[in-house]
Amino acid sequence: MTDLLKRFIHEEEGQGMAEYGLILALVAIVVIGALTVMGEQIRNKFNEVATELGFTPEPEQ
Repeated sequence: MTDLLKRFIHEEEGQGMAEYGLILALVAIVVIGALTVMGEQIRNKFNEVATELGFTPEPEQ
């Protein structure tokens, strides 16, 4: 029983995956926040580029 407990404490494979998951979640939160704050500016820039390329931007919904 003590050997099993020692092995459980020293095993780190699951910890690595959990850390990657936390990093991924943090990156997703930052990206969502940035898009929320800068969304209108990004849409305007894409519309400017589309107009320069000769496309008609779609109206906002």
